[in-house]
Amino acid sequence: MTQSRPFKVLGIQQIAIGAPDKQRLQKLWVELLGLEITGTFRSATENVDEDICAIGAGPLRVEVDLMQPLDPDRKPAVHTTPLNHVGLWIDQLPQAVEWLTARGVRFAPGGIRRGGSGFDICFVHPKGSAELPVGGEGVLIELVQAPPEVIRAFAALAAQ
Repeated sequence: MTQSRPFKVLGIQQIAIGAPDKQRLQKLWVELLGLEITGTFRSATENVDEDICAIGAGPLRVEVDLMQPLDPDRKPAVHTTPLNHVGLWIDQLPQAVEWLTARGVRFAPGGIRRGGSGFDICFVHPKGSAELPVGGEGVLIELVQAPPEVIRAFAALAAQ
């Protein structure tokens, strides 16, 4: 079964942490741990105001997204699960979505779209359904299309 999989999970792309007020998250992650805010992302559709931070550098850098909702009473409620989601680098995102869907994986609404960091993304739903029974078992999982430099960096590591 593994050999027929038309994609690879390369590594962790991000972790996303939600809270009612991202200033409290910044206190720990930016002020005390020293992560640098490298960008921001606001989306009414995603109901999010986030600061994008980074650990490491280059193509193997990992994002730490500090998120708060634009409207705490709307969904998605990015603050109700403190560890909101984990993002995984995928080498062939469209093929991965097609293959996983055919095997019963439920994806969150929205399909493949451009994410806050400029990469194509989609989300594995935290819960399966009757029609698509495989979900993240309570964890939202973001699949992120890896750009060529990330694919090359992971390939170089694997060759060592």
